[in-house]
Amino acid sequence: MNDIPASRSIVIERMMPHPPAKVWRALTQASLVGEWLMKNDLQPVVGHRFNFRAEPQGGWNGVTDCEVLEVEPLSRLVYSWRSSGEQAATGINSVVTWTLTPAEGGTQVRMEHSGFRPQDEQFYRGANYGWQQMVAGLERVAGGLD
Repeated sequence: MNDIPASRSIVIERMMPHPPAKVWRALTQASLVGEWLMKNDLQPVVGHRFNFRAEPQGGWNGVTDCEVLEVEPLSRLVYSWRSSGEQAATGINSVVTWTLTPAEGGTQVRMEHSGFRPQDEQFYRGANYGWQQMVAGLERVAGGLD
């Protein structure tokens, strides 16, 4: 019997002391997303295809192909997260879901990156570490908004 799950997810939940509108701006404005995640051409419009771009490293070409799958202003943003270029056929094909819930004193933020297969273990470990840093960056950027 195989005890390895078909796919795994990374889930990070954090209470941010900022109103949902500030967190939403930091999550959906391309220039602000570039401050805490990667350079991008994100537009929060269902069907919009965009890329995250960083310096290539460790066999990664530095490009992540994405498509906006769902938008509920101020509360939910969902996009695909896929390997690009030569890596597209065998690489990561996953989904990132952001959920914002108003709470006393701020916003409850939940990020889920789902769809990691057993063969994605190395990426899963790196993404688990990386998302911790990125969510902290999101909080920092949201906190700096007027």
